[in-house]
Amino acid sequence: MAYRQGEGVVRARAPLRLGLAGGGSDVSPFADQYGGAVLNATIDRYATASYRPRTDGLVELVSTDLGERETLSLAPELPLHSGLKLHRAVYNRMTRDYNDGRPLPMTLLSHVESPMGSGLGSSSALVVALVTLLAGVLGAPLGEYEIARLAFDIERKDLGLAGGRQDQYAATFGGFNFMEFAADERVIVNPLRIRQDTICELEASLVLLFTGASRESATIITDQARSVASGGKSLEAMLQLKAEAFEMKEAVLFGNIDDIAEVLRRGWEAKKSTSGSVSSPEIERIFEAASRAGALAGKVSGAGGGGFMMFITQPERRADVITALEAASGQRPTTARFTAEGTQTWRPILRTT
Repeated sequence: MAYRQGEGVVRARAPLRLGLAGGGSDVSPFADQYGGAVLNATIDRYATASYRPRTDGLVELVSTDLGERETLSLAPELPLHSGLKLHRAVYNRMTRDYNDGRPLPMTLLSHVESPMGSGLGSSSALVVALVTLLAGVLGAPLGEYEIARLAFDIERKDLGLAGGRQDQYAATFGGFNFMEFAADERVIVNPLRIRQDTICELEASLVLLFTGASRESATIITDQARSVASGGKSLEAMLQLKAEAFEMKEAVLFGNIDDIAEVLRRGWEAKKSTSGSVSSPEIERIFEAASRAGALAGKVSGAGGGGFMMFITQPERRADVITALEAASGQRPTTARFTAEGTQTWRPILRTT
């Protein structure tokens, strides 16, 4: 049996993330005016992308998780008004900036291990994986900050999608990161060195539940920005969310699960004050069921409104919480492991006979 490195085949992946504290403070205009702070951690779910060269002058874009496939003729720029817009926008930017504007025939295939709109940063992780992939194909020497900033520009500027800045940096850097956001889109990523026993205890305490309802985060984020701009209670809640990120940093570094749960609980209450769309009667009903079963705290991951919910519980009570959540939601809860690596690219070894 013979093997060879895949001729022209390149792959890349980027991890999804859980936001532990400060989410929303990375969104403009709050981050520009007051500065934002977020603590997040990547988990063992990924956006994966593959490249294969073509000789027929076509561009094939495939999303296996969405069940979508499109074949396009080569053009200086692919239109962004329809189809797989994230794939098209990354293709346009990378060929323009790193291939002298020359279109490149290829098959570009992706798979994301979580639905879009699930609150785990799926869309941004996909864009980071695609940027990393084509940077490898085109020989573009991009560092971590450059990959994350480029992914941010593609989503927020090229496609005009509303959102924050943490997801692109989480998917690029990987691990536990305390991030600070300032005006002019400045970002500082501070990787945290977390003790392994803390990571193990967190993993043993974590429960995830997909509510079965993905949501359009851009709508919630726009509503939050409008509420914050008006001041009052919403602005105070956002300032508290930022403060909770610093508290969570200390709690995680010290490794106390009760403190982590308390900061998570306070952060969720503050988050709900930023927009009426963050929670819902159904979400509150599920929270109540989890609390009765022994959950210490929880939150909706991402902007809110649906998608994944995360809970922290004592490991001894996790089975009870899982049972209660399944009964309350009709969905099977899951667990996750934290990962240390960010975006990666490689060339596979393929069997020839």
